[in-house]
Amino acid sequence: MYRAIDSFPRWRSYFYFITLIFFLAWLVKNVFIAVIIETFAEIRVQFQQMWGSRSSTTSTATTQMFHEDAAGGWQLVAVDVNKPQGRAPACLQKMMRSSVFHMFILSMVTVDVIVAASNYYKGENFRRQYDEFYLAEVAFTVLFDLEALLKIWCLGFTGYISSSLHKFELLLVIGTTLHVYPDLYHSQFTYFQVLRVVRLIKISPALEDFVYKIFGPGKKLGSLVVFTASLLIVMSAISLQMFCFVEELDRFTTFPRAFMSMFQILTQEGWVDVMDQTLNAVGHMWAPVVAIYFILYHLFATLILLSLFVAVILDNLELDEDLKKLKQLKQSEANADTKEKLPLRLRIFEKFPNRPQMVKISKLPSDFTVPKIRESFMKQFIDRQQQDTCCLLRSLPSASSSSCDHSKRSTIEDNKYIDQKLRKSVFSIRARNLLEKETAVTKILRACTRQRMLSGSFEGQPAKERSILSVQHHIRQERRSLRHGSNSQRISRGKSLETLTQDHSNTVRYRNAQREDSEIKMIQEKKEQAEMKRKVQEEELRENHPYFDKPLFIVGREHRFRNFCRVVVRARFNASKTDPVTGAVKNTKYHQLYDLLGLVTYLDWVMIIVTICSCISMMFESPFRRVMHAPTLQIAEYVFVIFMSIELNLKIMADGLFFTPTAVIRDFGGVMDIFIYLVSLIFLCWMPQNVPAESGAQLLMVLRCLRPLRIFKLVPQMRKVVRELFSGFKEIFLVSILLLTLMLVFASFGVQLFAGKLAKCNDPNIIKREDCNGIFRINVSVSKNLNLKLRPGEKKPGFWVPRVWANPRNFNFDNVGNAMLALFEVLSLKGWVEVRDVIIHRVGPIHGIYIHVFVFLGCMIGLTLFVGVVIANFNENKGTALLTVDQRRWEDLKSRLKIAQPLHLPPRPDNDGFRAKMYDITQHPFFKRTIALLVLAQSVLLSVKWDVEDPVTVPLATMSVVFTFIFVLEVTMKIIAMSPAGFWQSRRNRYDLLVTSLGVVWVVLHFALLNAYTYMMGACVIVFRFFSICGKHVTLKMLLLTVVVSMYKSFFIIVGMFLLLLCYAFAGVVLFGTVKYGENINRHANFSSAGKAITVLFRIVTGEDWNKIMHDCMVQPPFCTPDEFTYWATDCGNYAGALMYFCSFYVIIAYIMLNLLVAIIVENFSLFYSTEEDQLLSYNDLRHFQIIWNMVDDKREGVIPTFRVKFLLRLLRGRLEVDLDKDKLLFKHMCYEMERLHNGGDVTFHDVLSMLSYRSVDIRKSLQLEELLAREQLEYTIEEEVAKQTIRMWLKKCLKRIRAKQQQSCSIIHSLRESQQQELSRFLNPPSIETTQPSEDMNANSQDNNTQPETSSQQQLLSPTLSDRGGSRQDSADAGKPQRKFGQWRLPSAPKPISHSVSSVNLRFGGRTTMKSVVCKMNPMTDTASCGSEVKKWWTRQLTVESDESGDDLLDI
Repeated sequence: MYRAIDSFPRWRSYFYFITLIFFLAWLVKNVFIAVIIETFAEIRVQFQQMWGSRSSTTSTATTQMFHEDAAGGWQLVAVDVNKPQGRAPACLQKMMRSSVFHMFILSMVTVDVIVAASNYYKGENFRRQYDEFYLAEVAFTVLFDLEALLKIWCLGFTGYISSSLHKFELLLVIGTTLHVYPDLYHSQFTYFQVLRVVRLIKISPALEDFVYKIFGPGKKLGSLVVFTASLLIVMSAISLQMFCFVEELDRFTTFPRAFMSMFQILTQEGWVDVMDQTLNAVGHMWAPVVAIYFILYHLFATLILLSLFVAVILDNLELDEDLKKLKQLKQSEANADTKEKLPLRLRIFEKFPNRPQMVKISKLPSDFTVPKIRESFMKQFIDRQQQDTCCLLRSLPSASSSSCDHSKRSTIEDNKYIDQKLRKSVFSIRARNLLEKETAVTKILRACTRQRMLSGSFEGQPAKERSILSVQHHIRQERRSLRHGSNSQRISRGKSLETLTQDHSNTVRYRNAQREDSEIKMIQEKKEQAEMKRKVQEEELRENHPYFDKPLFIVGREHRFRNFCRVVVRARFNASKTDPVTGAVKNTKYHQLYDLLGLVTYLDWVMIIVTICSCISMMFESPFRRVMHAPTLQIAEYVFVIFMSIELNLKIMADGLFFTPTAVIRDFGGVMDIFIYLVSLIFLCWMPQNVPAESGAQLLMVLRCLRPLRIFKLVPQMRKVVRELFSGFKEIFLVSILLLTLMLVFASFGVQLFAGKLAKCNDPNIIKREDCNGIFRINVSVSKNLNLKLRPGEKKPGFWVPRVWANPRNFNFDNVGNAMLALFEVLSLKGWVEVRDVIIHRVGPIHGIYIHVFVFLGCMIGLTLFVGVVIANFNENKGTALLTVDQRRWEDLKSRLKIAQPLHLPPRPDNDGFRAKMYDITQHPFFKRTIALLVLAQSVLLSVKWDVEDPVTVPLATMSVVFTFIFVLEVTMKIIAMSPAGFWQSRRNRYDLLVTSLGVVWVVLHFALLNAYTYMMGACVIVFRFFSICGKHVTLKMLLLTVVVSMYKSFFIIVGMFLLLLCYAFAGVVLFGTVKYGENINRHANFSSAGKAITVLFRIVTGEDWNKIMHDCMVQPPFCTPDEFTYWATDCGNYAGALMYFCSFYVIIAYIMLNLLVAIIVENFSLFYSTEEDQLLSYNDLRHFQIIWNMVDDKREGVIPTFRVKFLLRLLRGRLEVDLDKDKLLFKHMCYEMERLHNGGDVTFHDVLSMLSYRSVDIRKSLQLEELLAREQLEYTIEEEVAKQTIRMWLKKCLKRIRAKQQQSCSIIHSLRESQQQELSRFLNPPSIETTQPSEDMNANSQDNNTQPETSSQQQLLSPTLSDRGGSRQDSADAGKPQRKFGQWRLPSAPKPISHSVSSVNLRFGGRTTMKSVVCKMNPMTDTASCGSEVKKWWTRQLTVESDESGDDLLDI
């Protein structure tokens, strides 16, 4: 990059290399880790028995054996293997088992480790084998030998070696005993001495459990280590056979050297040097083959092998499926805020006596003394009086209604707590009633369903594969049938034994699930009770202590100024636009912008802008342009302090400082705000003119650099990032302890082996120390690859330097501190090759094993352990670490459905015209594959450099122009086929149109200008065109979506990393802004300004020679020029500051922040990476739903009316199909769920898709506990409402039938009454009765008939006579049956002509009388008894006949 900066514009180099590192090193490379982790997890799920079941961290000192009890039975009895089996006295055995003895031994191990760590190099003339450290080692060895002999005496040798821990202790005893022998002291047996520190793991149970999790199941990790070692041996042997004959190449001459070279490639440190040297040695002919060989090995080793270690560690940290739900319950209980006490800062008021605020009653007779009473007590009566007055004023005009409503609102607000309690009590009663109703309705529905299934109503239908919706619906019905054991017992009488056993197991599982539900409900109740108790305590403190909830004990609780401050502090943009009628959230066009504006309050937005402006001002500061001497920079400092003063004053007046419920200082964020403000205020007031190095003023300037961290407090998502960093601090701390223990072991061993042995004279011709004096001439090389041809007698350029006997510049092992610093640098895989070469050259080749073992353990296990723990903590914070396989798939499905969108593909044109043919061509797979091949062919043109002076460039550009015209033709065909509006709907089409437009512009500029810039533009267009191919293949699209979604979700983590980097950059300018140039501090990489410091820190993030930059910043006199008055006048560094600065930055950024990116990529990759067997809803299901949605949503608005949901569900086929013959009830449930979602309003694409996803999974297995309870409650409510609707519709149908029967009966009875009236009138009064004429004379006779006073020409009724019943039937049959229309009966409009035996009587509707009154009026002298009996018999006979004839008609209603 630095060479590109010198050769090209600076911005181009920075942009290219930074984006290259970000996308390839941080995103794409981590995708390989995600692939390996997901693949390994899937293998674990499918072949869980491969390595056996997991075991818990139980003590190896206990076992279980069968023993016969007194009753003759057998039982498991725990047997302690530490039970005394030796011949030692009882007192020694009791002492050996005591905790005091155990702690004494561990304390002695601690002292031994401290003594070993205190060893250092004392010089060549000191006799090391008889110093105090040797005597201490002999004493500790004798002590631990006696411990081992005591345990063997007490436990017996067989009982002693039965424990793995005792075997390890015995190995240490034998090794350390041999080590204290003088001839073997400070030899390879030193390993046994330093390994005693491993015994300290027993001190902490948490550390012991963590180590057991990682290394306990050693079969997987051990197998992977063996596989890695075997791979190294095999590849070393192959490389040895391939390159051992190559001259001028000494890296593969022997097997050890080949092994070291291949191991170096595995660690990625200097692997390019190995490949370059081999390429130069083999020549140009075999160079491509050799390069491919090394690159493939490097990719396999770094991308796959290291990812396997991460996958194994994550798998070891994974819990069993059986334990996850239990852990979920415990986690829910821990997350529930069940603390019944208030914070300590509020409970401090309980230490003071109660002093409730009292008031004095006035306007009373003064004959007696009125005591003061509590103000809160009086407020109750005042509020009640206002409420009564309001109720009395309800009947008054509307002019007084507003005041009444205002007082009512105030009363409700004051008594909100009591109201909530009453509502909760009413809700609990309603919930019980609702549960009883649900049980009854479900019982009826279940019995009907079972009866229908047992009756064989489904038999005879063609066999068809049931959809997942139908399967899950029946699973729910079967599971809910387990609620009532009586019905299940009745139905299951005819079942087989296996079916009964299965039903019993299902019942047991249901009872367990019911117990989990009750525990969740109990946790929720505890949370509510704890919240209620805290509120009660807060109200009591508010009532009894007048200074409670008063900011600074001055401003009143309801003071106007405090209310004003609250309004200012809490004012924010309302991002959610809701419908006032339905309450649904409206989808606005700029909802993303609205969500961003509503992210924080207006005051926080102002402070974010002010903080950003202040950070920009600090970017212009440098050691040569300081804020103390630049008035323009001081303006920004004053503005920041003034605005932050106003902000803190408003927040303190609104919420209080410390002793209030919502105080400013209630968490770490508030403390950081106050700290940053005080530092800025002190610095602004002090403004020191002279700042000495390593002084308090310089420390104040360093603390001032923490100002960008204010954004962490102001933005909620940034606070979430901080919580994710610190929530897993325990596991990260345990990993750090393990790595420090590993470093301490190897550092102590390195001190004893290499202390003082790495020093050498800077003159390579001097070997002994006593000869290293005087001066010598050193040659200067311009470049290591530049061979200057010298004339005879001419010397290379150089200069004279003094001879010095010294250690290597960057590391040594003279004491434990320097050794641990060197090993920490080696742990980051930077500089370890130099350490290895120095040790091999100055101590011996055999000691190269030391550094290789440490690198392997630190790199393969230590660093991957860090990655695994950070990923595991991230998953735990996200709530995915404790999810079962089904629950994880459900969470992935929900996230995948959120990303899914309706298809932006317009429908095919209806006709078979030109547009339809174009549509078929553009949508054909062959056409798409052809376009993809053309894109690849155009990309191949960039394999040759496009140079203006090169004649090959013109043909290449011409071919690119041809490809561009082909792509223009493609876009034109799609626009014709889809129409411009339909083409614009797809984002992919928009991108293709943009790239094609750029290609057309390039073609015009190319033929017009034909220079280097047009060639560069053409290359850029080809690169942009290449990215369009990612959306044309499923796998490439999956990987692209993984990267894009990871970038989106990691936005705040990247911003947080940049803010942290900005703080370190500002501090680096203050600490190392004037450090002299060294090996890596140069004109490109330095801290002279904040911009250059950012580039240096970004380089350190990548790990490139960060340790060498640190050592350059550690330079001290006499190698630099100090200054006592100002830090900007010296060119020295800061040793302690550089050590803390660079080590802390590298650990936080490289080990934690970057691993968070890996965790996000792993999480997002699981969304898109899943096989068809794993997916709850496959891609084909989603694609089918998108196609059906496009058919229903013809306007492409993304929403449809609720009534169209039924049409959409009927169109679904395949796994989402709903069979109305079998699953009509499920169809009703789904439709009602959509209706009640937005109160009958329009539903969106994601609403319907979410409903289908819930209906397609087994919610008992896939949903978490809280979500499961909410979903089951929703489905129970839907079932009850659908059952009510079904019963209501059935009742309406029954009532309609009854009313139809009644209406028909009434019409028949009415006709009979009219007919009987005519017959009686003719029989009793013959002169008044006329026989009807034939049909053609009927109208005339009806007009001339004036003797009947109750005639009517509006309606004519037909009735049979007493003597001709058959004729009546025949006529009625000829006239047709009565017809029904909208619930009424209609007689035939054109009856046949009637015979003479049929009479017609015209009656007025309003003048009906009863049959008895008519008879009496017509013939009062007739015998009423005989007449009545005859009429009664005839009436009964006629009614029976008519009811028999009309029965079939009534049944058809």
